[in-house]
This record gives sequence, structure tokens and C-alpha cells, in this order.
Amino acid sequence: MDASMATMILAVFGLLFLLLGCGVWVGFALFMVGLTGLEMFGTLPAGYNMASSVWTTVGKWEYVALPMFILMGEILYRSGISEKLFNALVPWLYRLPGGLLLMNIISCTLFAAVSGSSAATTATVGRITLAELDKLGYDRRIAMGSLAGAGTLGFLIPPSLIMIVYAILAEVSIGKMFMAGILPGLLLAGNYTAYIIYRGIRTPEIAPRLQESHSWPDRFAAVKDLAPTFTLILLVLGSIYAGIATPTEAAALGVFGALIFAFINRQMSLKILFECLKSAVKTNTMIMLIVIGAGFLSRVMGFLGIPAALTQAIIGMNLSPYLLMLLLGCVYIMLGCLLDGFSIVLMTLPIALPMVVAAGFDPIWFGIYLILMVEVSQITPPVGFNLFVIQGLTGEPVINIARYALPFFFLMLFTTAILTIFPRIALFLPELMSTIK
Repeated sequence: MDASMATMILAVFGLLFLLLGCGVWVGFALFMVGLTGLEMFGTLPAGYNMASSVWTTVGKWEYVALPMFILMGEILYRSGISEKLFNALVPWLYRLPGGLLLMNIISCTLFAAVSGSSAATTATVGRITLAELDKLGYDRRIAMGSLAGAGTLGFLIPPSLIMIVYAILAEVSIGKMFMAGILPGLLLAGNYTAYIIYRGIRTPEIAPRLQESHSWPDRFAAVKDLAPTFTLILLVLGSIYAGIATPTEAAALGVFGALIFAFINRQMSLKILFECLKSAVKTNTMIMLIVIGAGFLSRVMGFLGIPAALTQAIIGMNLSPYLLMLLLGCVYIMLGCLLDGFSIVLMTLPIALPMVVAAGFDPIWFGIYLILMVEVSQITPPVGFNLFVIQGLTGEPVINIARYALPFFFLMLFTTAILTIFPRIALFLPELMSTIK
């Protein structure tokens, strides 16, 4: 890499981190860096290219699925589905080591399969479980830590908003990305569950034994409260995998199903529906501002030759594939301390994906690896979204919640290492899907 290219790269990324450090909105910071880069180092008209990039980005039909899944999550947040989950799982979990602490893991796993959002999963499950666990005398530290870790499953278990964005940018099938997330998501949930059970056996005082008793008929009777969750999972994911609906159409089916359950639970009115729509618009606008800003900056970096130069520089280091993934993992952990998950994916993908593919990794596998790294960013201070969600629920300082979530941080890294060594964990179902079709 020559000196002029190195200067250009330092100037672009230096300005970006300066703006982010000054508190400029991520989307605006990306636009400003792109405009500055073209004006200083490029020969193309900056304004025309920005307008063209924005129009190209927002014109992709696949992005219509985003607001639909966001709206579904908002409706579910207010629909009472989390209360039904809690009631259904209590009779099955209260006698196990760790007791109702397992509620955070299992509830987040199931709710993630219908919400598509990490923050929505954490908030919806947390507002029920944290209060109940606190009232029953469970250890608050592991209750908050397990919720922070398990809430990140909203990104990994389909349908996932961030998977949709990755699939569009990486030009891979959204359906295959959804399939690829199932086994790694269950693996991560299984690791969390094993840790909670281990802690329950090692230090039983973290999970006081409940005096109440549930018979087997009680347990089976409670299963009916899981019906709304499994119906929505079947409606959304089943319609995609059966080839009945595209992801966008499946999202619309999910919104319809969520509305039906909200009305059945008497948790829906015109006022609540308006709040759901308003919140969905705000969230989607925030995400799309970052998406179009990152799309413009990616185009600028392509014009300036930055991704190609960085790719060649790293390939020239002759790193082994696993050492490359270790290096990328360290970079993503550092970025996770500063940026939200969507920004990390959108800013790094144009540079990281060509390197990873050149090293022989599958782009669908890399999408799951990247999402796991994004999940890590959800519980790393000072910008971990899940930490702020739990702070809003409990009033606990963010740094304390991050400390409580530290074991789950290491469990995510452990799961990522397993996935890197055994990539077929992510690729088995997408390959099976292709074989069946």
C-alpha cells in the first residue's frame, strides 16, 4: 500500500471516528465522511453520487420487510404474549437447577423467533421476568446478566432484521440466511442454558426453591399458552421455507397474526395501534438513515479504492484463514464498544466480505459469524443497546449490568469459536434447503 493510499485511509477513518466521538448521529456522520472523501480525494461530483446512491439503496424491494418486522415486534411488545410465555414455562422450569433463571433464556429464544429485534426481545421478556425473579428472591446479578446475553438472540434466530440487511448487501438469499441462523442460535441458547444449570448446581442460593407444586396435568395444560408464539413462528418462517411467501410477504403475515393475538388478548386499541405505528416509523427511519449513509460511504470508498487496497494489504500479510477471523473478531469487539450493530455491519461489510471470501469462507457463514460479533456489541459498554434497555427496566448502572453480563460475553465468543471450527453448523440447513428444492 503506497503512502497516498495510507494517508487517504487514515483521513477517512480518522474523520469518521472524530465525528462519532463528538456525538454526531451515525447516519449523518457517514454522509459527511463520504462527501468529504469525494471532495478531497475524488474527481466525481459528490452531490450527484450521493443522490444516486440514496435512490439506489432505498429502491430495493427487500427493504420493505424491515418496517413490517419492526411493526410486528412493536405489536407483540404490547400484545401480552410475554405474559403467556411466562405462565406456560413456570410449571416446567421451577424444579430445575437454576429454576426460573432459565426463563430468560427460553423466553428470549422463543420471542426472538417472532420479533426479529434484540432490543425488542430484551425489553419484552425483561419487563415480565425481572420483576418476578426479583420478587421471588433470585440473584439479581445473574438475572440481569442472563437477560442481557439471551436478549441478543433476537439478532441470530430468524426472522432477524440485521440478517435481512446483511443478505441484501452481501447479495445472498434471505431465506438461506434465516435457515443458517437456526442451529447457531440454538447452540448459543444451549450454552447459556448449560451455564445457568451449572451455576444452579454450584451455587443453589442464586435460585431459591419455590414452595408451590405443579402436577403433570398442570404442565400440559400450560402448554396452550405457547400456542400464540408457535403459531407466529409457523406463520412467518413456515411460509418462507415452504415457498408460499417471500420474506416481505411473510412479514406482512406476521403483522396480521400479531394483530389477531393482540385483539384476542384485549391488548389492542386505536391508541395502542397508533403508538405501534409511530414507534415502528421511528425505528425504521433510524435504521434506514444508517443504511443509506453507509451505502453512500461504501460507494465512495469503492471509488477511492479503499476496500481493494485494504484487502490486498491484509492478503499480503499471508494470514491463515483462522488467524484472519481472529483479527476480524478483535476489530469487531473494539467497534462494538463504539457503534451499534447495524452500523458495524454496514460500515465494515464492503471491506471485510471480499477478504473473507478470498480466504475461502462462505458468505452465508460469514453473515452468521458477523451477527454473533454484533451480538457481542449489544452487551459491551458504552454503546451496548441491551445494557441500556435493562438499565431502563431496573435503574441499575450500565457498567454494573455489563459486569453481570460478562460470563455471557465469553459464552458468545466460545460459540463463535465453535462456529468457526465447525462451519457446517451454520451451513447444514441452507444446503439441505437447496437440496430439497
